[in-house]
Amino acid sequence: MHHPQDQVQHHSLSDPETFWGHQAEHVYWHKKPSAVLARTTKGLESGETHDHWEWFPDGEISTCYNCVDRHVLAGHGDHPAILYDSPVTNTKQRITYKQLLDEVEVFAAVLREEGVKKGDVVLVYMPMVPAALIGILAINRLGAIHAVVFGGFAAAALAQRIEASRPAAILTASCGIDGNKPPIPYRDFIEEAVRISPWKPPKTIIWQREQLFWQPTRKLEGERKWQNLVKSARARNMRAKCVPVKSTDPIYIIYTSGTTGLPKGVLREAGGHAVGLHLSISYLFGIHGPGDVMGCFSDIGWVVSHSYTLYGPLLTGAATVLYEGKPIGTPDASAFWRLVEEYKINTMFTAPTALRAIRKDDPDNSHLARIGKRGGLRSLKALFLAGERSEPAIITMYQDLLKKYGNENSHVVDNWWSSESGSPISGIALVPHAGRCRQTGMKEEHPPLDIKPGSAGKAMPGFDVRVVDDEGHEVQHDKMGNIVLALPLAPTAFRTLWEDEERFYKGYLKRFGGKWLDTGDAGCVDENGYIHIMARTDDIINVAAHRLSTGTLEQAITSHPLVAEACVVGIPDALKGQLPFAFVTASAPVPDRQLFAEIQTLVRSQVGAIASLGGMIQGRGMIPKTRSGKTLRRVLRELVENAVHGEFDKEVNVPSTVEDLGVVQVAREEVRAYFRAQGKMHGAFEVKGKL
Repeated sequence: MHHPQDQVQHHSLSDPETFWGHQAEHVYWHKKPSAVLARTTKGLESGETHDHWEWFPDGEISTCYNCVDRHVLAGHGDHPAILYDSPVTNTKQRITYKQLLDEVEVFAAVLREEGVKKGDVVLVYMPMVPAALIGILAINRLGAIHAVVFGGFAAAALAQRIEASRPAAILTASCGIDGNKPPIPYRDFIEEAVRISPWKPPKTIIWQREQLFWQPTRKLEGERKWQNLVKSARARNMRAKCVPVKSTDPIYIIYTSGTTGLPKGVLREAGGHAVGLHLSISYLFGIHGPGDVMGCFSDIGWVVSHSYTLYGPLLTGAATVLYEGKPIGTPDASAFWRLVEEYKINTMFTAPTALRAIRKDDPDNSHLARIGKRGGLRSLKALFLAGERSEPAIITMYQDLLKKYGNENSHVVDNWWSSESGSPISGIALVPHAGRCRQTGMKEEHPPLDIKPGSAGKAMPGFDVRVVDDEGHEVQHDKMGNIVLALPLAPTAFRTLWEDEERFYKGYLKRFGGKWLDTGDAGCVDENGYIHIMARTDDIINVAAHRLSTGTLEQAITSHPLVAEACVVGIPDALKGQLPFAFVTASAPVPDRQLFAEIQTLVRSQVGAIASLGGMIQGRGMIPKTRSGKTLRRVLRELVENAVHGEFDKEVNVPSTVEDLGVVQVAREEVRAYFRAQGKMHGAFEVKGKL
């Protein structure tokens, strides 16, 4: 308890009212809340009840006002708000807070004239362009609710989200651009989604891009040209003021994959969202206000970009880098390091997948070293990683590189969170004393906690992290179990799902009788409070009654110097029930038999003989991922399970979030080839009945 991060955490849990009441003073309230936290009991139609809570229950707030208006009124209007960089279109743009306010005021008036009002849902399906951020802020300005869907989602997935949210309008663009591929026409996706959805949005507003136009614009079907509407509104001097909403009113819906196949609409509330993000952007990420630059390289369709491309940096008055490109191929693996140098980025946020891609294209880190040697990375104080587990090898490598080329006190920080939490549940706070007082506390100097490669840091304020067994009993330190959260959750976190209270209870609370919220992750907390996320609970392999996590095994495999990427799944085994099976990508050619032997030695020495691999496939382009960078282990697990039964061509359940469907076919053929050669080694413990 001697370190400020531990003290801040203790305060947030032992006295949440005073802790969050103080944090709430740092944002502007149109009506200040008279209470910080209300603890309640919620009754469901099924007759069940569960403990519930509300943050700042009677307060009124406008997030748009806090993100834009108040910085202009404070005299910071000429500071940069958005730094747009698009190598795929050779476009760069610097938008100040004053310019952003002008654009948002006008477009909010456009939306109002098109029928959008307080409480309506507006669906956003756009690429990474400034219009996307302007559109989202304009929706918020009217007190409406945004539901952002990743631009490029297939029509069926988009139709599901249209049907679920019933938007009053859709904001979209004429095309998206995915790396160096030809422009993707969004019209095909939107029109097909609207056709198959029972809900027909009255309006579709289209940002026309010169790379590919949306033609024709069908006015009778409610399609409108964004630029024309803005031009008309300006000519008539139309503006819209901020519409405050209750603290407990929704600010946005973000859809996350559900086990039933139907997406879950995670609901974020206005007051807690603003207060929690305003704290985390300073406390955790070290971004405090004008002059600071955040580079969050995630698509706006994902929660990471909601929180730290858009809202977090703008709440504090900093600049945010909006990047339309990839870590490689636009034009090469130097992309991120160029952005750091050009925009003097202080904190960078990306997924481990991006760093693996860079390492694969540039194994010697020549691009980073080239820019680093000329001092181009000295502004970079931190590299944050999230979205999936970061193996220790990648943390250690980049920590060494940043110590050499980055800011003298730079850190590589793995942090763990979800769409449901809205902000990191765990991490290492760069400026821990900012959690005491954002103003006076900033005069202090205190180094962050030590980094533990392989862990996701310690719990963030308001998140009470526990580890329990399958009966809900807490387990000892270092013992793996289900990672759960005690109630209430921190202010940024959800309290329900969009129009589905029953699913919220059944999906998150019922398993442990309403006492704990089930995160769906498995891992442990060590004796010093560091949290280790090892796998999703459905990614636990049961080997002869020993529970092994895929994360632990992947950590051992990727410690091999030639392994660029690894994915471990369970394969059925007649004797032990399951055995670990690895898909491995090497950074240089190496014979299968040699690599397997070397990896097997690492696994046995680091995890134990019980964890010995039952098999391995080495190859490239065979590990499927979602567009947000998460490995789709379930897909690979289904492929090997089917293969054990000789069903190589059986259809597998591939979610709509898959980045490249072709990767699944590559994996299928690799599995087929492996089983033709070594299939006799594997036998299922159960026999499938055949009709």
